Amino acid sequence: MPGAWALPGAPDKGRRRAEPSSVDVEAGLFTLPNLITFARLCAVPAAVWLMLQHRLDQAFLVFVAAGISDALDGWLARVRNARSTLGALLDPVADKALLVSVYVTLAAINVLPDWLAILVVFRDLLIVGGVILLWVMGMPARIKPLLISKANTAAQILLAALVLLLKGFDLSAPMLLDAMIWLVALTTFASGVAYVLQAARLTGEGAP
Repeated sequence: MPGAWALPGAPDKGRRRAEPSSVDVEAGLFTLPNLITFARLCAVPAAVWLMLQHRLDQAFLVFVAAGISDALDGWLARVRNARSTLGALLDPVADKALLVSVYVTLAAINVLPDWLAILVVFRDLLIVGGVILLWVMGMPARIKPLLISKANTAAQILLAALVLLLKGFDLSAPMLLDAMIWLVALTTFASGVAYVLQAARLTGEGAP
């Protein structure tokens, strides 16, 4: 799924935080892009339930639909000039909630390695915790998107879709699956380290 499905490192699909304008004020909360994003967020429990019921074929369709909606809401936000602060905040939350839920649930039903799900969740907690820590220390969290983080997000999305496709439709591609698992593991670890180093550099620059 295009879009980010991540907090740091994800493209904002044209909904960057901007100075309030008359268009932003008129758009309000219930813009079409925001409603699509909210629907994607509501798809999380549905996807989890389908996976727990071992209906991975249907979970794959939900996952693909979420990816389409992720691209659609960003496109609509641009062409309709319906960018909003709520959309900019809600979009990565919906993306990450679905992606993390898929990894945790697939590990719980023994479809993905549990260590991989732990690594994915820990990396996200590390980044969010770092942003909160910088905020508590009174430093602006100027965490810039990194190329390795974007690569990691893409790899995570591709692996989740691949697993749901293979297991849901009784297909087999063991070498491809193993390669994707290790690619996700390596990029997840590398992006986590990269963000820690970036946060440390920001902390050092902000020190008296």
